[in-house]
Amino acid sequence: MIVYLNGDYLPSEKALIPVEERASNFGDGIYEVASFAGGRFFAFDEHMDRLRYSAREIQLKLPEDPAVYAKVAERLWGENNLGDYGTVYIQVTRGAAPRMHAFPANGTRPTVYLTTKPGKYVPDEDRAQGRPAITHPDLRWGRCDIKSLNLLPNVLAKQAAAEAGAQDCILVRDGIAIEGASSNFFAVLGGTLVTHPRGPHILGGITRQHVLRLAEAMGIPVREEPIPVEAVWKADELFFCGTTTEVMPITKIDGKIAGGGRRGPIADKLQTALHKEMWGK
Repeated sequence: MIVYLNGDYLPSEKALIPVEERASNFGDGIYEVASFAGGRFFAFDEHMDRLRYSAREIQLKLPEDPAVYAKVAERLWGENNLGDYGTVYIQVTRGAAPRMHAFPANGTRPTVYLTTKPGKYVPDEDRAQGRPAITHPDLRWGRCDIKSLNLLPNVLAKQAAAEAGAQDCILVRDGIAIEGASSNFFAVLGGTLVTHPRGPHILGGITRQHVLRLAEAMGIPVREEPIPVEAVWKADELFFCGTTTEVMPITKIDGKIAGGGRRGPIADKLQTALHKEMWGK
């Protein structure tokens, strides 16, 4: 697999970083994941806008305009001959420097890393069956709107889900269902599509924004407001959404039937419309 590291294209096994890299010492960096479908990257510019936002919020000066990463990603996809579906991963860190908590000296070069990988597309008949989830305490830091490398709480939540035979978690903070461990969370309550408002407690998902826009275009009522956990059990439909998740119904929570135990009509319409946007057909 050919990857990109600090301006070089090279085999992944030769893409080496110093032991004092701040990504491994402190999680001091940011990242994005964009999908490739039907011969093009989907919403790449929006992902790069969010990368810029994350960089500003952690005072990381990007070494170049992220717009250039589109050409890097396209070259990697072609050189790796990855077919018509998968993802590109973009990571920028504060670089390698002697270990100290404060920022390294001016002039320290950020580390830029891109890699691509093929994906296995979930057939619609499988997607229609939905996925089980669990509830889990939200142990993440106070700036979830920054797409940072500090993902240990997400890792622990995902592991708890795996051990329970589920695919994801509904993270709960102060009695509110916030979002998934790697996706945004939606409920349909009385015919209205509801999701947690943007802010420091959630990541402003790119797919989330597309889903909200598609819902409004379809005339589906939308509210961005906190969802109490008790309301989750009364929901007509439940689903996660994200770059690789797309629109994935939740049919069980903590081993109990939820969201009607099936993909509902709103999730069905939104997935169909999102798929058309992604694939251009």
